[in-house]
Amino acid sequence: MKEKLLSQLIKPVIQDLGFVLWGVEYLPQKNSAILRVFIDHENGVNVNDCANCSREISGILEVEDPINGAYVLEVSSPGMDRVLFNTEQFSQYIGEYVIVKLAQPVMGARNIKGTIESVNEEEIIVANEVMEYGFDMANVMKARLKPLGKNTQFGGVKK
Repeated sequence: MKEKLLSQLIKPVIQDLGFVLWGVEYLPQKNSAILRVFIDHENGVNVNDCANCSREISGILEVEDPINGAYVLEVSSPGMDRVLFNTEQFSQYIGEYVIVKLAQPVMGARNIKGTIESVNEEEIIVANEVMEYGFDMANVMKARLKPLGKNTQFGGVKK
């Protein structure tokens, strides 16, 4: 997977600048591609942080040249409605509302909305008023937090 290679190249650069690499999305398109890099910090992320990281990431990508053809690099904070890229991130947000799109249906559903109930190496459990769904991270195409109400956290890596 292209994202894994790109993450391995980018992560040390981001860490050296004092940030956490939250995730990478690589979206190939007809005439170019979009490379989205999400960075985070316990004190939040501002536009200057994104610009500094973008410059450094561009430098490493220029040298390593992992992407064939044209692409646009976008560096940003994951935001409040952040995409969840791995089980560790799901674990940080137990009790929060999430929307998950699965590659293969679970209990007849590919699009699940509910609260993250539990996470372990084998299974992520998301429950709503109708049902409880268990699935493996490998089955997740995309998962995004949907902040609801006053318990919403504003910016920064959740501890």
